Amino acid sequence: MSEDEPPKTFFLKEPSPKSLQKQPGVEKTADTANAASQAAEPHYTGHRERMKERFQKVGHQGFADYEMLEMLLYRPIRQGDTKPLAKALLARFGSLAEVLGAPEHLLREVKGCGPTVAFDLKFIAALAHRAMRSGMGERTMLGSWSELIDYCTAAMAHESREQLRILFLDKKNTLIADEVQQVGTVDHTPVYPREIISRALQLSASAIILVHNHPSGDPTPSRADIEMTKTIASIGEQMGIIVHDHIIIGKNGHASLKGMKLF
Repeated sequence: MSEDEPPKTFFLKEPSPKSLQKQPGVEKTADTANAASQAAEPHYTGHRERMKERFQKVGHQGFADYEMLEMLLYRPIRQGDTKPLAKALLARFGSLAEVLGAPEHLLREVKGCGPTVAFDLKFIAALAHRAMRSGMGERTMLGSWSELIDYCTAAMAHESREQLRILFLDKKNTLIADEVQQVGTVDHTPVYPREIISRALQLSASAIILVHNHPSGDPTPSRADIEMTKTIASIGEQMGIIVHDHIIIGKNGHASLKGMKLF
């Protein structure tokens, strides 16, 4: 790389394409509220216990997605029926993965999903991602392709804005670091090739995998995606850094630029 050469900036861009109501004449007191709660509690408590017992017997395979989410909501919602909220969340976002991947402010738009529930859902999603990340760090990234895709999909497929993620690998192709290098808008992300290679050198990485998402759901690479990948691969080659792949993640699948022989 020449010191006089101006730095290049690329922009990744997608291809175009019910609480209780006070009744008239009836005064709601603390005693009546407690009595109503105690009367309802045995029903919900019994249902929850039966759900837990069933899970212990058959595991998650015997449960529909709404039932798994229903049970997940037992923690932030201590009493009452969580099934309606579970079904409402799935109806709004489409799938269990999309519920956990949804931004907190959108979760809170669903009736019954307050700050505590929304926080719990995001915390559990983060915990699941951390668990996947710890497992990936012990394996050769190139030897567990399906796990790599699952990991990237869980992290990025449901993001509302494009982001560029870099997986830094050592000589054995095990994961050194996973970093979000840039966050952009709904359809493009600024990319600085020299900064990516510079960061790889700082981490003593021997190779990298580029990953970015298309919020539209379509993982088809754009011309900008391809040109940016070629530029980073060229600079990396000069510095002894291998670009193993550039993976594009969408809700509807993924694309591998290496697999498509685009660089």
